[in-house]
Amino acid sequence: MTSAGWIIMVLSIGSVLALVTFCLIRVLALPPVDMDEIKGPLEIDTGDTSDAD
Repeated sequence: MTSAGWIIMVLSIGSVLALVTFCLIRVLALPPVDMDEIKGPLEIDTGDTSDAD
């Protein structure tokens, strides 16, 4: 492989690894979410069970 090929390969792999690292740091640094804020499927009333006929 030529030196230009090595440079392009290193730059592309390095940029992908940098983007993945940046995204993981951003996601893992988020503050924790309280469980009271999360809506479960049992609390959602779709209205289709009130008149089953």
